[in-house]
Amino acid sequence: MSDVYHVPVMLKECIDALAINPNGTYVDVTFGGGGHSREILKHLGSGGRLYAFDQDPDALKNVIDDDRFVLIHQNFRFLKNNLRLNGVKAVDGILADLGVSSHQFDAADRGFSIRFDAELDMRMDQVSDLDAKKVLNTYAEEDLHRIFGMYGEIMNAKSLAKTIVTARLSGEISTVAELKGRIKKLVPKGKEHKYHAQVFQALRIEVNQELAALQDFLMQTISVLKPEGKLVVMSYHSLEDRLVKNFMAKGKFKGDVEKDFFGNEIKPFRVITRKAITASEEELLVNNRSRSAKLRVAEKIDIS
Repeated sequence: MSDVYHVPVMLKECIDALAINPNGTYVDVTFGGGGHSREILKHLGSGGRLYAFDQDPDALKNVIDDDRFVLIHQNFRFLKNNLRLNGVKAVDGILADLGVSSHQFDAADRGFSIRFDAELDMRMDQVSDLDAKKVLNTYAEEDLHRIFGMYGEIMNAKSLAKTIVTARLSGEISTVAELKGRIKKLVPKGKEHKYHAQVFQALRIEVNQELAALQDFLMQTISVLKPEGKLVVMSYHSLEDRLVKNFMAKGKFKGDVEKDFFGNEIKPFRVITRKAITASEEELLVNNRSRSAKLRVAEKIDIS
């Protein structure tokens, strides 16, 4: 059941932000359980089209039987090429929900969750050579320090990296339980769950190259969206949110907005959400995963 697979976060807010044209073409680049996609289809007429992306093989089980729907089994960083392969050059709206689905956390053998003992995997696509076990057992100490500090925002990231490099000398760290055991002394008392969650988040982002994929995807939206097309992105991590915010405001990730010869700003989007939209009190009560979600919306500027 798709509703068990993943409860879509801020569903109404996402649909409202897309401002769906019944005959338009839309893309849900993070299909997962298909919750957002099913809702988009309800707003499309017979002339509308929806293309969805997901690299996770498990997501293919949720495919929607609808002539207006196409599921593309690819990472969203390959957005433009895959749309072209399907004969699509421009779309009216793009939705991205950057959260890991409930299903992935709840599937014990995937190694995403701190609740189960399993092999340290964390690959979204299940085919990449790089998994969490490889990161922990082969990365240099300074690289582990960077990952835990930047992606996990862990206070004692340097000590954690050193501890892991020392621990793996006496044997490979292969499972969730082994990792927890080797780093036990570093975990603050009473904050075990939060600390482990930060460690796992850092590993997951590295394994799946999530920030690089996000930047690749965002840059392609400039040429894929039609004028006045909507870009709707929901993130759950401060690094992701910062990238999205900067990109929507400037069309780039760092530095100032480009200007033309006359000093006019050259930017591809008009920001619709000056402040990120967050989940309502009602949703927070029923969907714990909506807690850290931040929704940002931008509209493609017609520069013709």
